[in-house]
Formats: sequence, C-alpha cells, structure tokens
Amino acid sequence: MQQLTGLDTSFLNMESPTTYGHVCGLAVFDPSTASRPATLDDVKALIEERIHLLPPYRRRLVEVPFGLDHPYWIEDPDFDIDFHVRHIGLPPPGDRRQLSEQVSRIVARPLDRSRPLWELYLIEGLEGGLNAQLTKIHHCCIDGVSGAEMLATLLDVSPEPRKVEAPRRAWRPEAQPSEIEMMARGAWAVMGTPRKGFRLARQAVRHLPDLAKTLGFGELPGTSMINRALGRKPDPMLSEASTPAPRTSFNDSITPHRRFAYGSLSLEEVKEIKNAFGVTVNDVVMALCSGALRRYLEERKELPADPLIAMVPVSVRTEEQQGTFGNQVSAMSASLHTHIADPVQRLESIHESMSIAKEQHKALPANLMQDFAQFAPPAVAARAARVIARATVANWVDVPFNVVISNVPGPQFPIYGIGARLVANYPVSAINDGVGLNITVQSYNGSLDFGIIACRELMPDVWDVMDYLGDALQELKELAKKKSQGET
Repeated sequence: MQQLTGLDTSFLNMESPTTYGHVCGLAVFDPSTASRPATLDDVKALIEERIHLLPPYRRRLVEVPFGLDHPYWIEDPDFDIDFHVRHIGLPPPGDRRQLSEQVSRIVARPLDRSRPLWELYLIEGLEGGLNAQLTKIHHCCIDGVSGAEMLATLLDVSPEPRKVEAPRRAWRPEAQPSEIEMMARGAWAVMGTPRKGFRLARQAVRHLPDLAKTLGFGELPGTSMINRALGRKPDPMLSEASTPAPRTSFNDSITPHRRFAYGSLSLEEVKEIKNAFGVTVNDVVMALCSGALRRYLEERKELPADPLIAMVPVSVRTEEQQGTFGNQVSAMSASLHTHIADPVQRLESIHESMSIAKEQHKALPANLMQDFAQFAPPAVAARAARVIARATVANWVDVPFNVVISNVPGPQFPIYGIGARLVANYPVSAINDGVGLNITVQSYNGSLDFGIIACRELMPDVWDVMDYLGDALQELKELAKKKSQGET
C-alpha cells in the first residue's frame, strides 16, 4: 500500500455536495491523419497496453477509520476498464456550445470512491469531422504537471503509435486490508502527531510573514516584531502588503451545476506583446484574464474599486520527482489590477505584482504547504475546510482571492492519439465555495488553449469571458505594434 500525502488528501477533504475534487482535460482530435477513426475498443486497448505507465489508473482508496490518518492506495483487485472508459455522441451539428454543455454535465458528477478515481469519455459527432476525449481524474492523484505527463503517456509524436515495452513484472492486485489493520495504522500516526506539530510550528513561525502575504492575507499584526526577532531587515519588495480581495458575483456559495467555455489564442501573438513590453508570457496571460474580467464586471456594473486578486498555482516538482504522481504544488497570489483602465499600464502593473509574488514565494520553503497539509488528521482537516468555506461565503472572513488562474506549459509540436492529430487540449479545472471561477490555460503547438469553468448560477454567461479574452489580446497586440513602430 502507498499512503496519500497530506496535500493529496486535502483534495479529497474539499469535496462536498457542491464541490468536486476532480479535474478534467478536453482533448480534441482530427481523425483525418489516422488510417481510420478510433473506436471505443481502440481506446481501451491503448490504455491497457500502457496502463503500467499510469499507476493511478488501477489504484483505489482505502480509508483509515475515523479519519485518524491519511488514506492509502491499493492496487484494485476489482479493476474493470469497461467501467472507466465510456462512449457518447453529440447530436447534429455537434458545435462548441453542445460540446461544452456535455462537458459541464460530466464535470458536475462526482467520481465513485469505491473505484480508481478516473473516467475517460470518447465523444463523437463534433462538427468538422472531429472527435474528442474527456479525461476526468481526481486531483488527489495528480497535479497540473503530472496530468500533462499522463496525457503524454497516452499520446505519440507521430501518427504511428510507438511501441511500448511490456512491464518487467506482472501487475498484482492487493487484498483489501482489514479494519483492524487500518485502525492500527491510524493509531500509530496519532502517536507521532505532537512531534510533527513541533517541527511544523518552528518552521511556520520563522516564515509566517512571507506565508501570509503569499496566500493573500496581507501583513499580519506583529510581523515587524517577528522580523526583528529573527534578525531580518525589511525589504520593500517583500513587505508590500497584499490588497484585500473585493467581493464579486462569482465569489459566493456555489451550486452543483457548472458552465464551461473554451477556446484557443495565438501563442505567437502573445510573444509579440511580451517582447514589445519587456514582460513574460505568463504576465501577458494574466493581463488578458484581467482585461476580460474587468470588462465582464464593468458591463454588468459591478466592477469593484479595488483590484481583483488571483491565486496562481506553482509547481514545486523537482527533477527527481518528474514522472511521479500525486501533488507537488504550492500557490501564490497576485493583483490583477482590474482598477486600471489603460491596458498597457495594467500589464506593467501585473508584471510588477507577479515579480513581487515570485519573490515572496521564493522566500518560503518549497515543502511548507505540504508540511501544513501533512500535519492535521484528515477528519480534522476536512471539518476545518468546511468551516472556512462557510465563513468565507457568510462574509465572516474576507475572500483571500477572487479567481484561480493557472498556466501549464505543453509541447510545441503536433502530437497524436491513435493516429489522430491533437488539435487542442483544453483544461477543465475545479471551483469551490467563495471562488466560483477558474481559468486554466495550457500551451500546445503554437496556441494557448483556455478552459474556463464557473458555477452556472453565479456565472451563466461564461462564454462572454472567452470572447473578451480574444478582444483583450487584439487590443494589446495593436498597442504592441504601435510601440514597436514608434521605436524603429
């Protein structure tokens, strides 16, 4: 058996009747490059051939009684690929809105915890002769980087599928452990809690000021005293207090229903803007999101005077951890400067905010978030997560951020699935109470593929945000062109 980390377990604890812990990826394929369209049997055969390279696909959860310790994975003795791989079709004409509605419905159903935590849907009937695969997997199994690695395992760099070596050892399922055995493991873990807590407290106090600002809580009372006690000199870059996140219509309690929109923008055009203004690709992505959200709120007459705050996931996966699964991720928060009307000033301000956020993040140990998650017993952590969510929605505490924005790098060359060329790969992430909007983008073969997910009741018109992203790109592109012409 392999135990989940505290951070992996936190993605299980976040689940409720309205919040789901799974993430998805919508891969759209052009079958014209294949000898024939892929069937459901073809998809299952490919997975079975490569499943030894995808350990999460055959693992299922075993809980520790009373939530005394983090759950464990076992190799599922009842694994059945027919349960996980499914086939659906869109009615004519199979347009983007129909596909997004089908994705929204699938996303709004929790995964079965008595089985390995993934599903794959082969979706046929898309306009233009295309088809799609929607992969749905629990966040406790993967983070953004390991999710991209799993996708690469199932895809190829040419229409001809590569030969995959058979596993050196045959797969062996594991027997379900007894309640007594799991209770003993939980009791042993409880005995070690004080020792782990002391180590964590010592580390947390030392980094408390930076941790608070990184997570968007601003400067805590007593920060100056802590810094003096530790002999740390004030740094204007690191001590800049974060702006509190204002309330918006999508920062409320979410329902079980979802809305999903997707689209692609040119990576080359984003790079032109980056070069013209001396910023990064990620700065431009953040500025596009800022411009789109500013327009969305302004047109609905609810643009707050204070800037929106974004939470940005950050991979802390080391080279040694490449190819492993689970979560190696941290987070930082940064202002989107939505209060600034001028798009260039907004981009430059975002560049400065992202630089500050990165410096604050570097000041923290890479494993601090994992250590926090590892310390609390799952039963306590789950209840604490629910209390915090309720307190945020009820306005007892401020929302630490308004939106999650994630940028995952992908391959810049065409890849194929069972001979069919991958046209685009749209991420479908998760939302939770208080933060009913998530914008995730993945780069692939010269494009930025955006996936926008929101609560249907809080943000029914999420397609407008996708349209506004394109408009924001066009606006910055024209300003970058003027700047370049003025300098030549």
